[in-house]
Amino acid sequence: MVAIRRYLHQHPELSFQEYNTAKYIANYYKALGIPVREHVGGNGVVAKIVGAKPGKTVALRADFDALPIQDEKDVPYKSTVPGVMHACGHDGHTATLLVLAKALYEMKKALSGTIVLIHQHAEEYAPGGAISMIEDGCLEGVDVIFGTHLWATEPTGKIQYRTGPIMAAADRFEITIQGSGGHGAQPHKTKDAIVVASQLVLVLQQIVSRRVNPLQPAVVSIGSFMADNAFNVIADTAKLVGTVRTFDEAVRSEIEREIERITKGICLAADCSYQYAYTRGYPPVVNHEEETSFIVKIAKQIPEVTIVEETEPHMGGEDFAYYLQKVKGTFFFTGAKADDVTTPFPHHHPKFDFDEKAMLIAAKMLGTAALRFLTK
Repeated sequence: MVAIRRYLHQHPELSFQEYNTAKYIANYYKALGIPVREHVGGNGVVAKIVGAKPGKTVALRADFDALPIQDEKDVPYKSTVPGVMHACGHDGHTATLLVLAKALYEMKKALSGTIVLIHQHAEEYAPGGAISMIEDGCLEGVDVIFGTHLWATEPTGKIQYRTGPIMAAADRFEITIQGSGGHGAQPHKTKDAIVVASQLVLVLQQIVSRRVNPLQPAVVSIGSFMADNAFNVIADTAKLVGTVRTFDEAVRSEIEREIERITKGICLAADCSYQYAYTRGYPPVVNHEEETSFIVKIAKQIPEVTIVEETEPHMGGEDFAYYLQKVKGTFFFTGAKADDVTTPFPHHHPKFDFDEKAMLIAAKMLGTAALRFLTK
């Protein structure tokens, strides 16, 4: 697992561009003699282990795309691709599932049923790879699906679960303010797009604090503010790009409307125009009750698991949500912070890394879940 993970870490590929990674995964299965289907919904790869006896079908999923981040770690397996790195653990997810598949394949004569191994491309970038892989049949005949995320901010040995919503809907919005630029010494002759956009940054925060029911979790964050000009020029255009995170569909729609209502009002007061685009990303990840309880029981039987705890909902997004809309299943977190790490770098950080021993725990969790489901 470590060797595979480090190879993938050195050769990362961005979402929808994972051609060599997909080929690497497919060749691994071909070398083992496991039937594999390539180009599923794009760059996806799906392998199947069919047991000697008939039975139900369980799917296990791992993602394999990287992020547009420069790797700043000082390690032998540092990314060799400038500006691209595995900063979220997807290389570990892939290594985990590949070696687990090898072990499960050796047991196929004793298996009743089928194990579907879903290697998904493009989790990091909406619309994501899950929905296109589902449309291409990756869940055909599947009765249940399990997935995990290596979680580098929680200690190795911890399993976190949650029934119901565990990860949020992740949306994106863009607002372009069109004013009228001019000389910095004559602001009275302009319509300052930067001032208008600055007002928006502040007022949009009132959506969560004053519009959304305080019992409903929600986030509105501005991630980008663009208005590039000379120091003595008042900008005629400014652009804001941000994200909205929610769990409730009514709250999601309300925030979408409120952003435009506020934008319209502020622009009207400043005599400016605007363009507004709201793009809905992944829906919330909603775990099924029975399958989540099943995973909790499995976790308590794995020797390396020392803590099994219910987690608070996470505001991050995951397109595993689409699988759970189609079949029953659950998504959980596998702690991956080494004991000697006091303050781990968070996911999507240039120095992100994780404890590789956690991959074995993830494999035992997923493998045991698959075997127990097929025999229960």
